[in-house]
Amino acid sequence: MNAKVFFFLLFPFAVSAQGFAGLGLKDDSFATPQIPAIFDFPRDHGPHAEYRIEWWYLTSNLEAKDGTPFGLQWTLFRTALAPENGTGWSSPQLWMGHAAVTTADSHYVTERFARGGIGQAGVTAYPFEAWIDDWQLVGPDLNTLRMTASGPNFAYDMDLEALGPLIFHGNDGYSVKSAEGQASYYYSQPFYAVEGTLKLPDGDVQVSGTAWLDREWSSQPLSENQMGWDWFSLSLDTGKLMGFRLRQTDQTFYTSATWITPDGQTTAYPDGAFSAEPVSNVTVKGRTIPTQWRVTLPDRGIDVTVAAINDQAWMDTSVPYWEGPITVTGTHKGVGYLEMTGYE
Repeated sequence: MNAKVFFFLLFPFAVSAQGFAGLGLKDDSFATPQIPAIFDFPRDHGPHAEYRIEWWYLTSNLEAKDGTPFGLQWTLFRTALAPENGTGWSSPQLWMGHAAVTTADSHYVTERFARGGIGQAGVTAYPFEAWIDDWQLVGPDLNTLRMTASGPNFAYDMDLEALGPLIFHGNDGYSVKSAEGQASYYYSQPFYAVEGTLKLPDGDVQVSGTAWLDREWSSQPLSENQMGWDWFSLSLDTGKLMGFRLRQTDQTFYTSATWITPDGQTTAYPDGAFSAEPVSNVTVKGRTIPTQWRVTLPDRGIDVTVAAINDQAWMDTSVPYWEGPITVTGTHKGVGYLEMTGYE
């Protein structure tokens, strides 16, 4: 079966007009995030069947011993047709995995699909295990993990160790996404040290670097008037910054940001405090994509240019988007990741 046909059978809201991948679609049968956000770990590292959409999303900036940069992505998405678990083939829980490796010259990407309830994919909170087929993100807990994935022309095997605390975005993990009040539960582990092996067509490469894991779940994370987002995770010389802008049909933006100190202290910034403006565009798969940006957070004196190490890092998956590693120059220096969705 054609992968896109299969995807739309399993993920019917993906064809909805309400925002990127139907994430602005309202469905009152599912739970919605509430204030105050109350987390229960390790349970909340696992899935939340009563919510419609959820992900375990890891990106990594790596270098070979000679300084050659690489980017790596491992993502497991869960979505639900109904707010319950079920068993066997009757389970309404559906899973999709994305894995990618980006170099300066190439972008390798692959995709997996699974139905819940049959053991092909899932997440257990403790000991932690997230998997789809033979791809795994596993460890005794979220602090120490092994990550594996493979595609037709790449594979990787990475060890991760968290060197800092979990980070909670927005109002202690309640992350507002629109003026209308759409929100998600959102926390991250942005302090991973990583080392391992990339298997590429030209041979194996030993790499090391950093990684950032995002955990997010909701039932309607976007408003009906939002088309997609531009999301930045920056590891800078003085701290870390998560910032996003959501593009709206009236040509305005809704923004949010979190500043993270080296010891894990956070400052949340509301709509309007963070700015991301495209500097230059490229053509990617027939689309006009901004792969160089000016990012500012005046309260922290941040005024930087972020640029893709490979501007053709297009995720040619069933719901396509751009995602790849970036370099940071300007008032601060560093590396990071950029994700852009909803570019038609």
